[in-house]
Amino acid sequence: MKGSPTCRLDELTDPGSRGFELPTPDGLIECLLVRRGGQVYAYRNRCPHTGAPLDWLPGQFLDLTGELIQCALHGALFLPETGECVRGPCLGAHLVPVPITLKDGWVLIPSTLP
Repeated sequence: MKGSPTCRLDELTDPGSRGFELPTPDGLIECLLVRRGGQVYAYRNRCPHTGAPLDWLPGQFLDLTGELIQCALHGALFLPETGECVRGPCLGAHLVPVPITLKDGWVLIPSTLP
């Protein structure tokens, strides 16, 4: 997959998270990255329950333990590996994944989504 670099892997703490914007034909979409070990996961920055942004501070998406993605609005918790809600009002719902690749120490995002 070709793409644009969003950050170097070593710029993303482990565990850690950060936001980024993804270009689409309809404009930019707010997204997030979460690192767990050598893996990085990307999702749209949008709670499946309310549509609200997830970050409780800019670029901060993980709970205090660093284990789960947490919705700032109502505290729902999501697994970083799958985006599944494991606690909260949207139990069983999923965050919308964003395709990424890791190449030569860079996290690459698609140039655009259809």
